[in-house]
Amino acid sequence: MRNISDVIEQYLKSMLLESPEGAVEIQRNDLADQFSCVPSQINYVISTRFTLEKGYLVQSKRGGGGYIRIQRIELPQHLALHAHLSGTIGDKIDQNTAEGLIYQLEEARFLSKREACLMRAAVSRESLAVKLPYRDEIRAKLMKAMLISLMSK
Repeated sequence: MRNISDVIEQYLKSMLLESPEGAVEIQRNDLADQFSCVPSQINYVISTRFTLEKGYLVQSKRGGGGYIRIQRIELPQHLALHAHLSGTIGDKIDQNTAEGLIYQLEEARFLSKREACLMRAAVSRESLAVKLPYRDEIRAKLMKAMLISLMSK
C-alpha cells in the first residue's frame, strides 16, 4: 500500500495535469482535512516533491485566505533544451541537483524510466568514488555526455 505522502503527491500532480494554466492553488488545511492528516504533512510533500529542481515553482501566501500555489515549469523545447541543460549543469553539479534534473526530464518524458535509472546510477556518489570537487566536475561531464547522446537519438 502506498503511503499518504505518495497519495497526496499523486493527487496534486493530477490536479496540475487537469489545470489549463498548469498551476493549482490549494489551502493547506483543507487538503489536510481531505486526507485526514496534519497540515505539516502537506508541507512535507510540497517541500520535498515539488521543488524547483523537479520542475515546480511553489509560492505561498500566509494569513487569512492564504494559499499555496504550485506551478509546473515547462522545459524549453528541443532546440533550446541543449543550451538549457548546459547552463543548468555548468562545469560541476552536485548529486541532488543532478537527480532533480533527471527527475524533471523523466517527468517531461524526455527520458524513459530505464534511462533515468541508468543516469541516476552513473552519477551517484557511490559510483563516483572521487573526492570533491572532482566528483561534481566528473558528474557534470557525465551528465552532459549522456544527455547529448540521448538527445541525438
